[in-house]
Amino acid sequence: MSVKQALVFATVALVLYYFLTDTKTYESHRKILSETIQSEYDYIVIGGGSAGSVVAARLSEDKENTVLLLEAGGFYDEDPALHIPMQWSKLGHSKYDWEYYTEPQEGACWGLKENRSYWPRGRVLGGSSAINILQYTRGIPYDYDNWAANGCEGWSYEEVLPYFMKSEDIKIQDLKHSKFHHSGGPLSVSSVPDLPMTSHFLNALKELGYRYIDYNSDDIDGVSKVQLTVDRGVRSSTGLTFLGRSGKRDNLDIVVNTFVTKLDIKDKKARGVNFMRNGKKGYVQARKEIIVSAGAINSPQLLMLSGIGHKKHLEDLKIPVIADLPVGDNLQDHPAVYMYNDINQDYSTTQKVKDSLVTQLKWMVLGDGPLAFAGSEVHGYSAINDRSDGKAPPDIQFVLFSGILAQNDTYLNIKADVAKAYLPESANAQGMNFIILANHPKSRGTLRLRSKDPYDYPVIDPRYFSDKRDLEVMIGGIRLWEKYLNTPTMKSLGADIRRMKVSFCSQHEFNTDGYWECVVRHLTFTGYHPSCTCKMGAENDPTTVLDPQLKVKGIKGLRVVDASAFHTINAGNTNAPTIMIAEKAADLIRGKDTVKDIRQRIVGEK
Repeated sequence: MSVKQALVFATVALVLYYFLTDTKTYESHRKILSETIQSEYDYIVIGGGSAGSVVAARLSEDKENTVLLLEAGGFYDEDPALHIPMQWSKLGHSKYDWEYYTEPQEGACWGLKENRSYWPRGRVLGGSSAINILQYTRGIPYDYDNWAANGCEGWSYEEVLPYFMKSEDIKIQDLKHSKFHHSGGPLSVSSVPDLPMTSHFLNALKELGYRYIDYNSDDIDGVSKVQLTVDRGVRSSTGLTFLGRSGKRDNLDIVVNTFVTKLDIKDKKARGVNFMRNGKKGYVQARKEIIVSAGAINSPQLLMLSGIGHKKHLEDLKIPVIADLPVGDNLQDHPAVYMYNDINQDYSTTQKVKDSLVTQLKWMVLGDGPLAFAGSEVHGYSAINDRSDGKAPPDIQFVLFSGILAQNDTYLNIKADVAKAYLPESANAQGMNFIILANHPKSRGTLRLRSKDPYDYPVIDPRYFSDKRDLEVMIGGIRLWEKYLNTPTMKSLGADIRRMKVSFCSQHEFNTDGYWECVVRHLTFTGYHPSCTCKMGAENDPTTVLDPQLKVKGIKGLRVVDASAFHTINAGNTNAPTIMIAEKAADLIRGKDTVKDIRQRIVGEK
């Protein structure tokens, strides 16, 4: 078969695949969009991402409610890469990405261009759930019990678990009858395909003493294959699953390519929204509430542009102050470092594997194979110190990838000389990646307005490793990686710690803490989990922006529902907790308990 014939065949198969799955065709999905905006709605949801799509879908289940969803980006039918899990890297630096960059970091990101970390954020219906690496990770019970203990009444693990489950349609056969999982929700959760490296990853961890568990249960001391928001090879973004598959609702207007510039707040009440659409200004009123779900960067930016934030900061920009609140404080993200290793077998998910006709057909016909996941295969939590009493939460999350980036890959924003010392020349090199993330970083950053122009990106400063305890956690994670490479399984694959002997840290003796500190400070990457910038907590807590009902303190008719509302960052990935927050918020707004049956089932199975 010639290359041209293969491309034609692949295109036909792709079209057939879309028709044969219950995603139907994306042309039919486009019917959910509205061309016009009415003058007034009961609820206005700003941002159609991981949270906003869920909130709009749930509020519009009540036929008496009229709901408007405003999304700054486009629709998810514009590029097949938005639905193919392994194509996630093609979406970075594209029109579906806000493409944020942090301020230059003093103690981190030394190996990145201008010392800035690249922060992709989804700009499309579905938001970051449409461009992320699809890992479904809820966090650990400690996270939510800690929220509740610190003023977030109603957000303990026991109270939020039913909302995680409500969204879920578990596709993993072994978990179908687990009390921690649920069938029938919009969000498909499946396991990574069985690939050549999967069994080797798990065998090596077993040799280290790890048990095989379900990391989305209350048993976190172990490892397992990664759980993904994927349905038969198709990405389960919230735009597609919560909105597209439901079809057009008469009481829900979904409008894309519409950028909200300011909230209209009078007499301490949110009354309407100013926006730009097709180059023209617009305004729409809310009868009941405005829900800001624009994400951990855009939500605080919009609040500050509207006069809600630190008084002095707003006054310096000549923005009238409506509420003096710590908006943009408490910025948290999981710092990450990628520990690469060569292997001596053809087991990696290389570019050649991704591009092969066999791989393409396996995905198109079966919804399986290397294209049906995003590269992460195995997940685990670990402590760098003894936690035998069971009280201390695990310090790190580690994720194992069966591939290596090449020197010419621009996704991570690495300096050319650092990439040359750190990465292989070819995207077809055989290797693996042990990613280490600090679960509960102590460092706190800030987000501030650069100007009062809504199109001017904000000043993002995560202040990675400003608290040196985070650095100690990362070095502890590297010591775990070292032990991992010393297992019989990894040794049989030729994995060697010396692969990470890089020239830009040669001033330090190799394999000392000083050497690894240098590596971590150079190769600090985002965990892609910005959060906590509109912190939820007790009404009388001066460090919080939102009360436990997610209402902006002192302002009527205004809530924030997204990752910015986190009290503190959870262990692991943030997409599932963001969806959970949206599910719970919808019940708070509607005054309903839609998870009573799930809660009773959990109690009955204890």
